[in-house]
This record gives sequence, C-alpha cells and structure tokens, in this order.
Amino acid sequence: MKTVTLAMGNGGEENQALISKIFYKAFQNDILNKKEDAAVIEQGNLAFSTDSFTVSPLFFPGGDIGKLSICGTCNDLAMMGALPKYLTCSVIIEEGFSMRELEKIVRSMKKELECNHAMVVSGDTKVVPRGSVDKIFINTTGIGEIRYRGISSNAITTNDVILVSRDVGCHGAAIFAAREGIDLASNLQSDCASLSDQVQALIQHGVKITALRDATRGGVSAVLNEWAVQSNICIEIQEENIPVTCEVQGICEMLGFEALDLANEGTFVMAVDMQDEEQALEVLHSFSNSANAVRIGSVSDVYRGKVVLHSSYGTKRFLELPSGELLPRIC
Repeated sequence: MKTVTLAMGNGGEENQALISKIFYKAFQNDILNKKEDAAVIEQGNLAFSTDSFTVSPLFFPGGDIGKLSICGTCNDLAMMGALPKYLTCSVIIEEGFSMRELEKIVRSMKKELECNHAMVVSGDTKVVPRGSVDKIFINTTGIGEIRYRGISSNAITTNDVILVSRDVGCHGAAIFAAREGIDLASNLQSDCASLSDQVQALIQHGVKITALRDATRGGVSAVLNEWAVQSNICIEIQEENIPVTCEVQGICEMLGFEALDLANEGTFVMAVDMQDEEQALEVLHSFSNSANAVRIGSVSDVYRGKVVLHSSYGTKRFLELPSGELLPRIC
C-alpha cells in the first residue's frame, strides 16, 4: 500500500497496521508500547492523552464536535483511573466558517469541561484557506490525576469477567443517520457523554478494576480484540447478552453493519475481577447513562489472542477486528 486510505482511520485492522508499522516503529518506548489510550507518567501519578476530532456532520443528535472533543480526551483519562484536570485545545478553522456555529461549539466545550471539573489552560488557533479542511478540526490534549493505579489492558486474566456499561453502537448509527438524512421515527441519538463520574464511583466502592476502555472507533469489537492480544487470553462473549437498541439494530440490518463494530462515545468496556461483578453492576446501574450495564462475557485460555462470539443458537465464531471503511469522520 503506497498511499493512506480512509480505511486506515477506522479503528480496526487497517488502522492498527498503520499505527504499528509507521508510528510505533518510529516512536516506540516503554510507555507507548503499553498501548493504552492514555499514557501513565510521573511515577504513576498522572495520565496523559491526546485526540483529534473531525466528525461530520458537526452537529448531530446528542452532541456536536465541541462536546465530543472534551468527552473524548477526558474519557481516555478516566479509563486509566484518572480525574481530568487540565486540557489544551487546538482548532483548525476553514475560511468562511460561521461565527455563530463556532460560538455554539465553544459553548458545548465549556459545558462539558464543567461536567469534568477540568479547564483548558493552553491552546492554538489556525485559520486556513477555504477547501483546506472540512469546516473545522479540533485537537484536545489532557492531563489527569490518577486515583486508581494498575488499570491495564495487558493484565487481564481468567479471573476476570467482561462488562459493558450500556447499549452499544448509538454514536456510529446516529452519525450515519444524520449524515445520510435518514429520517427515523425514533429517539436515536449519540451516546456522547463524559464517563469520569462512573469510573470514580467504581473506584470509591472498591471495585477491583483490571482494564477499562471506551469503545470509540472500531467499537466493542476493536477493544476486545486488542485486549485478547495484549493480555494473551481468549475473551468469550455471549451474543444474546450484548445490549443493542431496536434503532441501532435497524440501522445495522438496513446497511449491513454489526453493532459491535460501530463507534461509541459514552460507552466503555470493563474487565473486572469476577468476585466484584455484582458490586460493579450495582454501581453502574445507579447512573442513568449505564442503567443497562451488563456482563457480556468471560475470559479463558482456549484460543489465546482471539475473541469468540457465542450465539443463542449454540454456534460460535471468531469476532474479528473491523476492517474496511466503516463510518469515516465519526469522531
């Protein structure tokens, strides 16, 4: 492959190949090689993460690019047991962009910062000629104070069970419907939300957390496959336990998608000690955004490095990494 393709940004197989063959190869070090969404630095006291946002459309049911840019980075910090504290914000704006829409986006960012008790402390703005970018791109980088140490996607064992915090695929389905002008007689909207409060509640209730990951690009499928490889274990998932709304299922059936592959922006996957499953679910059920949290699987050593999906019909298959162009410009 001599050029970059849209599929290389899908969060799946092509995206992982791009990162490993180009970026990991050049930048590899002990921190980066742990392959977490946020780096743990300063003797385990701080989490550090960055993310860029190019969603289309900019405004969608449940949020906009501004809300997304704060949630995305703060959630990456939260997934390492950290409280978001300080963010930077860099914005690339196309000539001719509406000032009214820009102000609306910034207001959304301000509101979500308040939800996370965080602040923007540095930033950069660039305005480029018309046609150089698609309206507006945002990058946010964040630092958070770690309140729970030891969360790692490299430490999952057969003592763990796999939970998902809510129904899956809402963001990807909502973005596609909005982009294509599909008028659904439903309340389908993105799950875009900050997750720090839920994670801190789990920590405060003493839940033994092994791994956390927000299931963004590539969805739950990408998270589970990455975990299986990184921890050299087999993750076995019960298909009938995976929460999917009728609206998302309808989009998937209509367009040939799989809900587990669709992006989320307010949904996380959790590996937790099996003895703490009940406590973890009780905590999550106390939040409206995770009221339908559920156990979807367990960990074994049957097919190391693989994810096995068990159907309600008694059959099973490997759940592979997403591949090809799924939904470009989703985050």
